[in-house]
Amino acid sequence: MDSDTLRFHIIVRISAIALSLFLLSYLWANNAFSITLLLVAILVIVQVVTLIIYLDRINREITNFFEKVSKSDFRSPLPGTDGGPYEQYLREQFETVIKKLKKSGLTNDAKHQYLTTIVQHVGIGLITFNSRGDIQIMNIAAKRLLKTETIKNIEELDRINEQLVTSFKKLRTGGSELLIVEIGGEERQLSIYAIELSLNGEPFKLISLQNIRTELEEKEMEAWQKLVRVLTHEIMNSVTPISSLATTVEHDLSGYLSDEQGNCTIEKEDLEDIHLAVQTIQRRGEGLIRFVNDFRSLTHTPEPKLQQVQIKDLFEQIYVLLKGELDKNHVRFHAGVEPPDLSIELDPELIQQVLINLIKNAMQALAEQGDRRINLTAFRDDKGNNLIVIKDNGPGIDEEAQRKIFIPFFTTKRKGSGIGLSLSKQIMRQHNGSIMVRSKPDEGSEFILRF
Repeated sequence: MDSDTLRFHIIVRISAIALSLFLLSYLWANNAFSITLLLVAILVIVQVVTLIIYLDRINREITNFFEKVSKSDFRSPLPGTDGGPYEQYLREQFETVIKKLKKSGLTNDAKHQYLTTIVQHVGIGLITFNSRGDIQIMNIAAKRLLKTETIKNIEELDRINEQLVTSFKKLRTGGSELLIVEIGGEERQLSIYAIELSLNGEPFKLISLQNIRTELEEKEMEAWQKLVRVLTHEIMNSVTPISSLATTVEHDLSGYLSDEQGNCTIEKEDLEDIHLAVQTIQRRGEGLIRFVNDFRSLTHTPEPKLQQVQIKDLFEQIYVLLKGELDKNHVRFHAGVEPPDLSIELDPELIQQVLINLIKNAMQALAEQGDRRINLTAFRDDKGNNLIVIKDNGPGIDEEAQRKIFIPFFTTKRKGSGIGLSLSKQIMRQHNGSIMVRSKPDEGSEFILRF
């Protein structure tokens, strides 16, 4: 049985009604006996009523099915009613659909339970709430971080920290914030990230929370250890020869001073040795002073004075300053800005210092190259970030050096201080920007400033 059966039944019933009406009209026109006319009229009425009952029964089957679907009531079967083959076929099909929906609902429930379990046991705190602040999800990690039981509205977090609630409300998609809060007598540094979503047409917000204090302390300790290793290495490089030479000079002078006869005549050759030792001590002392001054400059970077700067003008100023060195080292230099009127809010003096340092580094890297090229470009990427790129065709930087290149006092140059790139990174941070390096051996290097 299928829809063709229903169509056939309806056509037959309507044809019978039409035929009966035709017969009734014919009898009426020919003044037939009233009893015959009455019987035909009753037949027409019976046929119409049975058609209505037939269609009404099918309509009830369909209505009942959709009511069960709308209420997600898949537990009880459709009620059986008397009817023909099509009605039985219709109920069988409805039962099949309901079984499939029931199975799909059970599958979705299992998936929901599965995802809920994952959300509850993930290590990052997660909170979701709607525009009224009503909380739908608050996982175990969030409760532990905030040291609270289940709450119904984010306004209840006021008792923990008012700024926390303010951050939750003001953050938009992709927004993040670092917040130091005291919870239960313990200071925590929370990294808060937000994303706005929509479920069934209702907007809600997902907040992720993570206590990064421990990670920051570990990174801070690691940075200090690296710095101490570099400092001790540099200081020992200067202090060890100073101490050794001072001991040698002191030993030589002691020999002369211990002469009981008072003859303190120093031979010219010995005097020259002592003089050379003192000169060496002086040079190493001056080098140590320069090292300390470099360290001082790294820890006292001036605050940037931001202003809108035309990058084309900035590049022209840099080229004028470095033209002599570029010509002397036979370096082909090209600068380009796209669009030509590109402007960035920055401190021109500090960024000029960064660019000059990077270009000089590139020139030094090209010293052994035959063909020497440096490209300085500026553009705006698809995400709206302003980029300045310094690219050379030098020997490149190996992966290990790339990981350490921004560490203070780390250098791959024999006469380098290891301050320039560290200072450049600090200046970019003060501009709320970043600096990164991309390089492959024998393919050149490029440093990218992102604003």
